[in-house]
Amino acid sequence: MEPNDLPIVCLPLELSGDAAEKLIDFLYQLTEALERHYGGLLINRVHQLEPSCPPPPPPPPGPATDDPPF
Repeated sequence: MEPNDLPIVCLPLELSGDAAEKLIDFLYQLTEALERHYGGLLINRVHQLEPSCPPPPPPPPGPATDDPPF
């Protein structure tokens, strides 16, 4: 077994409805806190990875080159 084969978290298998609700609420709050803290960094990272000028769109399909324009 490799270290990466282990789960990151161990979730309890038998929770009451109330305990499951509290766990889900905690996980939502944790996710929101992470988004608030790291959201700006992620947006900056996306902008760094985007090309500064998008490539021009391809020309629209036109008539075949052997067809006369009239």
